Amino acid sequence: MNQPNPSGLDIRGAVDLSMLQKPTPAQERAAAASAAAASQAAPGVIVDLTPENFQEVIESSAQVPVIVAIGASRSATGEQMTPVLERAAIAYQGRFRLARVDADAQPQIAQAFGIQAVPCAVAVIQGQPLPLFQGSPSPEQVAQVLEQLLAAAAEAGVTGNAATGEAPAAPAPGEDEEDLPELPPLHQAAYEAIEAGDWDAATAAYQKALNENPADLDAKAGIAQVALMSRIDGVEDALAVLTAADAAGPGDVPANLLAADVELAARRPGAAFARLIAVIRATSGEDRETARKRLVELFELEDPASEDVKRARRELALALF
Repeated sequence: MNQPNPSGLDIRGAVDLSMLQKPTPAQERAAAASAAAASQAAPGVIVDLTPENFQEVIESSAQVPVIVAIGASRSATGEQMTPVLERAAIAYQGRFRLARVDADAQPQIAQAFGIQAVPCAVAVIQGQPLPLFQGSPSPEQVAQVLEQLLAAAAEAGVTGNAATGEAPAAPAPGEDEEDLPELPPLHQAAYEAIEAGDWDAATAAYQKALNENPADLDAKAGIAQVALMSRIDGVEDALAVLTAADAAGPGDVPANLLAADVELAARRPGAAFARLIAVIRATSGEDRETARKRLVELFELEDPASEDVKRARRELALALF
């Protein structure tokens, strides 16, 4: 069984035939309008998202919200959506960044966001993707969604400005700490070890807490979380990991285990679970058991009542029996 492509855009063996075609007048007008919009905005407010700048743009969502507008050169509705967002980006003067993506030219990026159809827009706040809309919204709809997005970003402390380079104001010392409950000593030790990147020490602290109290679900989840963080610690190009796993197919267990880790860390649990279930269906023996154990471990990091987990548990049962 082939690994389902979460984006709906198969990048394996794809040939970009659009390079052989002359752009239509509408496409030429759209390209000219996009270039004009980018020139009116401050540098960095409107960018074309590519594999080369992907990490920088996503990381910037810790300071300022990012809206990723995903269209396709073949789509007339995509030509209508992007200019509306470009005008909004100019009007909002850097309160959010607009990152434009042509799914035909950059299928890996569309895949990374799990896109099912274009055009669509996805917001990113502190590295977490949030679906905004699909199709071509009106300017009024865009304005309404933007206000909601900026309010959510403000609650998360993401209030920077892409036009001025202004970062969110740092809280005063102790401002937020007073509202946080004090952690148990072993959990505090694990937290400090995580901050220092010492995965072994963090795991040891959580394991000791779990040994002392087998009902400590936070410690159990902490062990799984640290294990995930340690496995993806050396990953520098998440897109390359996903692309390599998809190209290898579900029979390549190590490639798909790492890809599932990357997807879960990117808050795409459904895609991570589906990937591992495909591996379980395609393998047997020790390989199948390795994939099953990893899937169960990743379940620990999600709400057991979530639809993604419930669906994956049903699919796992079918795959095994």
